[in-house]
Amino acid sequence: MDITPLVPEGRQIIESYGDDGFRISGERYPGSVIVWPEGVVPWAISAIEAAVIETLHAVFSTEPPIEILLIGSGATFEMAPAALRSALGTRGVSVESMDTGAACRTYNVLMAEDRRVAAALIPAREG
Repeated sequence: MDITPLVPEGRQIIESYGDDGFRISGERYPGSVIVWPEGVVPWAISAIEAAVIETLHAVFSTEPPIEILLIGSGATFEMAPAALRSALGTRGVSVESMDTGAACRTYNVLMAEDRRVAAALIPAREG
């Protein structure tokens, strides 16, 4: 029995991740990215400490708006900075911090459920 979720055509699905980037809907993206159901853009940070609200313009330009932002901190879990979490909350965006692998898997599930989700992802570099 096939249990592959039905994903509407044109949706961005994360196919793989590694220490140097991501494969999303057949395209290779080096470095950090922000992905949402309709698009992908580079994210100009390499460490979670550098994540500030100004680096997340793509999250606020979607229509309909993003409701959930997953932040993948790399190979290990690190909490997103408190100032960033607070700024996202005041804009009505729920934020969840997790390691990048978990963020990729969670994004795919929520996107397949037609949720308004985005993921800001740092490659899963070891060490």
